[in-house]
Amino acid sequence: MDIKSELNKAKLFSNLELLAKQVVEGFISGIHKSPFHGFSSEFAEHKIYNTGESTKHIDWKLFARTDKLYTKRYEEETNLRCHMILDNSASMYYPKVKNLAIDNLNKIGFGVLAIASLMNILKKQRDAVGLSIYSDAYSFYVNEKSSERHFQMLLDKLNTVVLNENPAEDTRSYHYLQQITEKLKRRSLIFLFSDMFQTEVEETKLFEALRHLKYNKHEVVLFHILDRNRELNFNFDNSPKRFLDVETGKHIDLYAENIKQRYEEKVTDYLRNLKLKCSQYKIKYVEVDVASNFSNVLNTFMTERQKFN
Repeated sequence: MDIKSELNKAKLFSNLELLAKQVVEGFISGIHKSPFHGFSSEFAEHKIYNTGESTKHIDWKLFARTDKLYTKRYEEETNLRCHMILDNSASMYYPKVKNLAIDNLNKIGFGVLAIASLMNILKKQRDAVGLSIYSDAYSFYVNEKSSERHFQMLLDKLNTVVLNENPAEDTRSYHYLQQITEKLKRRSLIFLFSDMFQTEVEETKLFEALRHLKYNKHEVVLFHILDRNRELNFNFDNSPKRFLDVETGKHIDLYAENIKQRYEEKVTDYLRNLKLKCSQYKIKYVEVDVASNFSNVLNTFMTERQKFN
């Protein structure tokens, strides 16, 4: 065991709540056109004014600072139900990261911190959040609640996930998504975090499960987590390498340059088909790169939350 690596991991995620708060505050302060720049409390308590609404609750002081109309949000209005689904299969632990850091994450680390950051926003707005985690088993499920104790329990669970040293090698996403669908009784905004590494047959079944969620009136967002540099661009030097399927154990030895062009063509086709299927089933598709910041995730949440209401 690499003791130093373990200490680095523990140090990074020992206070996942604080990290998530930093991500959200950095996101808010980075949006120069946002009326919430520097006003994190207002971020939690305002919503965009829609034409035709009563002007009774418009915040005119905020209007004076931003030249935009926002109304004050009251507790009874913040009734969003949001369910997070995390793919915890072995492929999500790629790439292997010796010194896990907020700017040096693998796919599971990115997914965990993204979910924690979304939970930070949901908590501020007094919304309910639930969580499902699956790999070779439907290992964790809790329905949507908004209590402080509930949020702390979810953060603790997410923290244990990212430190897992023996991820499951097999997964049946479609099977567990079907079970999740049966558990969700009330209309919710659903975020699925996955690298979508499925066989063609599994992928077909997976979209059938996602279609079932849509049929039950849920709104579904797929955050497709990738290491773009390696998994899409196949950016490896041309020394002989062994490429290992972490979920089956199969491997192949080759020079990356010999297959780079063909690999990129296949991946491009795969992504194109994936996006087309999402469009067909009215699932919002969002590609996220582990080397990027979390603005794409948080921007998507803000947009979808507004539409959901």
